[in-house]
Amino acid sequence: MTIAVARTLISRTAGRIPRVAASAASLSAPSRRFISIKPLYTAEATSTGGRNGRSVSSDNVVNVSLTLPKELGGPGEPGKTNPEQLFAAGYSACFQGAMGLAAKNLKVNLPESNTVTGVVHIGKDQSGGLGLAVELRVHAPGLDKETTQKVVDLAHTICPYSRATKGNIDVKLSVV
Repeated sequence: MTIAVARTLISRTAGRIPRVAASAASLSAPSRRFISIKPLYTAEATSTGGRNGRSVSSDNVVNVSLTLPKELGGPGEPGKTNPEQLFAAGYSACFQGAMGLAAKNLKVNLPESNTVTGVVHIGKDQSGGLGLAVELRVHAPGLDKETTQKVVDLAHTICPYSRATKGNIDVKLSVV
């Protein structure tokens, strides 16, 4: 948007909406959303067609066809995924990475064969809308349950997905 166009829009809406002071530099700069972190890495993906469309990462490594599951009234087409499966994959992978850091901090040897299974549920919430709930099932063969639980609990404070979902959705941690 050019400065002239922005000024025209501001003058046309004067008195109808609160005015926001903006410098000429901010009007001509590319729009940037506010973020409270200093990014070390940024992932980008574009989705088209909603739940029966396609999602593609900016580097084209992720390029998946989407389908609405039958349980939600969709076609549930074979060979296609959905946002809940993608979230389960992302959260479980991130959590497993956080477990590695947690184990290191606790001076615990985490078995290389450990696994984290992400289970994402979608369903009606108390307001009648749709909500999510997650269960992370952790398996660490050869490591006792008590020690594994300590690693899991610390990982839950480290994992960016856990921190992002804290207080927003139910997350259950299970050592299996």
